Amino acid sequence: MTASVRLLFLYIFSLFISFPTAQTTFRPKALVLPVTKDVSTSIPQYVTQIKQRTPLVPVKLTVDLGGGYLWVNCEEGYVPSTSKPVHCPSAQCSLFGSNNCIGGNVCLYSVYNSVAHVALSTVYINADVVSINSTDGNNPGRIVSLPNFPFVCGTSMIQEGLAIGVTGMAGLGRSKVSFPSQFASAFSFPRKFAICLSSSPSTDGVIFFGDGPYNLGYLKADVSKALTFTPLVTNPVSSVPLSIIGEPSVEYFIGVKSIRISGKNVPLNTTLLSINRKGIGGTKISTVDPYTVMETSIYKSVSNAFIEAVRAPTVAPVAPFGTCFAFHDIGSTRMGPAVPVIDLVLKNGVVWSIIGANSMVQFNDVICLGFVDAGLDSLGYPPRTSIVIGAHQLENNLLQFDLATSRLGFRSLFLDHTNCANFNFTPSA
Repeated sequence: MTASVRLLFLYIFSLFISFPTAQTTFRPKALVLPVTKDVSTSIPQYVTQIKQRTPLVPVKLTVDLGGGYLWVNCEEGYVPSTSKPVHCPSAQCSLFGSNNCIGGNVCLYSVYNSVAHVALSTVYINADVVSINSTDGNNPGRIVSLPNFPFVCGTSMIQEGLAIGVTGMAGLGRSKVSFPSQFASAFSFPRKFAICLSSSPSTDGVIFFGDGPYNLGYLKADVSKALTFTPLVTNPVSSVPLSIIGEPSVEYFIGVKSIRISGKNVPLNTTLLSINRKGIGGTKISTVDPYTVMETSIYKSVSNAFIEAVRAPTVAPVAPFGTCFAFHDIGSTRMGPAVPVIDLVLKNGVVWSIIGANSMVQFNDVICLGFVDAGLDSLGYPPRTSIVIGAHQLENNLLQFDLATSRLGFRSLFLDHTNCANFNFTPSA
């Protein structure tokens, strides 16, 4: 073999051995997860799936928009081949807070199931491989992996109430260890994510991590260009059980200033729409509350104004709703049931319009306003949050949360004659 042939052989061989390294250094511009509406429990849940561990196995998680972290049941069926505890002191442990190293060298934390409202203190923080699909905004791309993703180890008790096959929760909140923050940090893309929930259990919605484009299939259009924006509001007090005193909430609040129905202002006690120093009041967005929940006086005012605008007789309510009509008395349009639009007038003067498809829930021959009276808690107190915008009101709306600039972008896809199922988010094998 001549020297020149030998050099050519070595060059070609070097290309082959360097190829895997090139793949591992791939940095996606965005990531994508499908979201399924699961109706296997009495309360609908929105479920996604990641791959975790070595070898990778699928892990089903209930999506918690206001959750601060990933937690997974480590008690049953978890084979910790690559899982390892997060030690004290360490940078990963400090991301969860400053009080997690008391009493030992293993990082401890509390875990909260926001579906069943069950909390557990002093559980371990572990780290393991997490795998997810990348995307260019049009199609899912190659799978990328994070080898040392910290998460909270839950138990079978804390798993209570989750949908069939679900073993944990995916937190998307405004913390340093939520999915959006960890993915953005790992791949150096913007601290943004977008969520679009499907209204049907047979068609999936989507979560994008990173900036747009968020292109709808047949439209070939970037929906992020059509979003309306409003500031996110910080609640200075967390309402999560076992959270650190003085810790701000990681949930997403917006500034609702008034409510209009058929263009008319609904009379409200507007002090309830602001968040006070104790963290009480205001409006938050939730994926674990299936329907919008309102403080009693707000609910009654909205219900009365809605009944007056509908101009149809009410019928016996269907729990948990209090305002219902005969279905045959309500017409239909391409935007859903033909009922008055409910406008949330927001802090910067923009309007979030809730159309019939999102405001109404049908039960055979009865159709109800999909808002719930919060009533009083078990101790006789009104709710901490005056309005919780629930998942039904979010369906087929694209919502983009920009953590860096603290703003929310929103748009109903009904305005584009489409829905959340038309994003191409099917993961590759």
